[in-house]
Amino acid sequence: MKILLAEYATGIGLDGTLLKEGKAMLSTLVNSFQYLGHDVTYLTAGSKIKNGNPIISDKKTFEQVLEEAAKESDAGLVIGPDELLGDMTDIIERNTINLGCPADTVRLCADKLLCTQRLELNSICVPKILDPAHEGKSVIKPRYGCASEGVRLKLSNTGENAREKEQDCISTEYVEGEHLSVSIICGQRTLPLSLNKQFIDIIEYKGETIFDYKGNQVPYRTEHEEEIIQVATRTVEALGCNGYAGVDIVFGDKAYVIDVNPRPTTAIIGLVKTLKAEIGDLILMNMFGRLPESVSLEGECTFTKDDIEDII
Repeated sequence: MKILLAEYATGIGLDGTLLKEGKAMLSTLVNSFQYLGHDVTYLTAGSKIKNGNPIISDKKTFEQVLEEAAKESDAGLVIGPDELLGDMTDIIERNTINLGCPADTVRLCADKLLCTQRLELNSICVPKILDPAHEGKSVIKPRYGCASEGVRLKLSNTGENAREKEQDCISTEYVEGEHLSVSIICGQRTLPLSLNKQFIDIIEYKGETIFDYKGNQVPYRTEHEEEIIQVATRTVEALGCNGYAGVDIVFGDKAYVIDVNPRPTTAIIGLVKTLKAEIGDLILMNMFGRLPESVSLEGECTFTKDDIEDII
C-alpha cells in the first residue's frame, strides 16, 4: 500500500520541543509501515527522517500539499493539534482511507466542554465542571486545546473570571493522583496496548502555576491497571474513536478521564520499544476488524522530552 503520514510540526517547520516530539512520532510510524513493506510518504518543511519519502510543504502550503498527496495514496494518517486536526482529517477522508479517528470525533475531543459532557452522559468519571467564580483550587484549561498546553492550576478565586471567559476557558475540579495514560487502538473492536505513567511537574511560570509534561514510562504496572484500562475502553467507545488514541487519566480514589487524544501520542515512542507486534500492522488490521485479542509487552521504556531524539 501507499501510505501517507502527515505530522503538523514537521510539515510546517516548527522548532524546539514541538518539532522533536512530532518528528519522533512521525519517525516511529514511518519506520513501522516501511518495515512492513509499504510505500510510505510524509510531509516535511525540510527536516528529514531516516526512512520514507519526503514531500515538501510549509505553513502556507501544508493543507494543499496534504490534499494532493492524499489523492495519490491508498491510506493516510494525520497528527496535529486537536483544534486543527478536524479540518486536516477532513482532507484525508475526502481523498483516501483515513487510518485515524473520524473528523467529527476529532472535533468532539478537541472541545473539552462537550467531550466532558459526553463522557458524563455515559457514566464515565471526569472532573466536575465548575463555575469560574469557584472559591478554592481548580484547573483552568482552554475549551479548545491540545493536551496540557495552556492548562493552569488556580489556587483560589483571584479575580481572573473576565480573562477566563474572554479566552474561552473552562474550569474543572482539581483531582489529586497519579498522572497516567492508556494507549489504545479502537474501531470495530477495541485493543488496549499499554498503560503508561506520565511525568508531570506543577511549576511556576510567568506568574502562573502550570502543568509541565516531562516524559513517559511505558508500560506502567499497577494493581489498578485493569480498572483503568476498562475506563479508557469505555471512553473511546463512547466518543466513537478509531485507530490509535490516547486517554489521559488521573488515578486518585478512582480513575478520572482528564483528556482524550484522537491521534497517536508521544507515548507511542516508548510503546514500540516494548510492544511485541508492529504498530503499523495493528493500525492496518484495525481497518478490517482483524485485531488480535491482546498484545504482549516486554521490558520498559522511560524517556523525557529532552532525550526523545536519542531513543528513536
